[in-house]
Amino acid sequence: MIYLDNNATTAIDPLVANLITEVLLSGPANPSSQHGVGRSAHRHIENALEVIADCLGTDFSLPGGPRLIFTSGGTESNNLALAGLGVEDGPLIISRIEHPSIFAAAEAQEAAGRRVAWLEVDSNGVVDIESLKPLIQSFADDEPVGLVSLMSANNETGVLQPIEQAADICRSAGVPLHIDATQTIGKLPTDLSKLNPAAVTFTAHKFHGPAGIGALWLGAGVKLRPVFHGGEQQLTTRPGTEPVALIAAMAAALRIATDNLNDTIDKTAALRDHFESSLCQRHNELVIHGQSAERLPGTTNISFVDSNRQSMLMALDLAGIACSSGSACSSGSNPPSHVLLAMKADKSLVESALRFGVSRFSTMQEVNEAIDLISNVYNRLRSDSIVEN
Repeated sequence: MIYLDNNATTAIDPLVANLITEVLLSGPANPSSQHGVGRSAHRHIENALEVIADCLGTDFSLPGGPRLIFTSGGTESNNLALAGLGVEDGPLIISRIEHPSIFAAAEAQEAAGRRVAWLEVDSNGVVDIESLKPLIQSFADDEPVGLVSLMSANNETGVLQPIEQAADICRSAGVPLHIDATQTIGKLPTDLSKLNPAAVTFTAHKFHGPAGIGALWLGAGVKLRPVFHGGEQQLTTRPGTEPVALIAAMAAALRIATDNLNDTIDKTAALRDHFESSLCQRHNELVIHGQSAERLPGTTNISFVDSNRQSMLMALDLAGIACSSGSACSSGSNPPSHVLLAMKADKSLVESALRFGVSRFSTMQEVNEAIDLISNVYNRLRSDSIVEN
């Protein structure tokens, strides 16, 4: 199987998998225990925090400074942010292209009575950042905006979002900004000291770490209302025994990703560009979404005109290609892409769009083989569609 679904999840780095085994086999690991074994487990977490801080341009050693809340992954971190940051029940501002974990959490809060305002996007899928300041100002003084939440890069198109401008606007307005950086941390340079948002979400399985571990970075002085109760861990903000081996593995995976970042960016961008250009040379009717905007180096979203995304997806799976028709978190019901709909793409393009993503473990040989297989499947399905119509 040629794996081209790296926006959904990545293969774990063998070095990281070995580390998990090593930590698990080193003995019981409850970092809250006061005995020697517990202290040893706690040192793993302290070491991981040092590594993560160095990779993200932050400092967890400062009294009252930034801190990191370990979670089960991006979905939990996003939900914690929306439920626990800023003015409780204050209006929430998000964009039309956010991840389903943001969308669903916002809709649930809206159903419970919280006001939710939406930022639109242009045809390339870039958030209309110019509308953010007036949107914040549109709320009355007695109902200040509780939180703005924006993703740093879209998980379906790879389009990068104007996070720096959003951070400046929110800082000037005194509104906390949460960034869902799930798709960029470990893939693009990140310096949180320059952004200085209220909170940032990331998760290990997007940069060749294990699934089941993620984090919510909190800026200096930022308070988070807990959703869970029953323990004193992580300053009661997210109680529960920390998964020491997974935390150590996340730090190791981030270290490896950061150390190899420039090479990975060059490699994945070259593979993605070759993939796109080769397919478009064979099929000039293909449409690449967000192509005119800055994108993640390894991501492409392509509409295969006159085909059906679900039929293409199934046929490619049988042919040995793993890709997706949208976010993995909504693939069970396989609805049309809310991202492409927000970009006002034609319905036929939405219904024929597939997402592909390469990683640092992808090879040119795999990509060339994938191009041939995808082209053959598309020719067959498109011919069948044209005959039927």
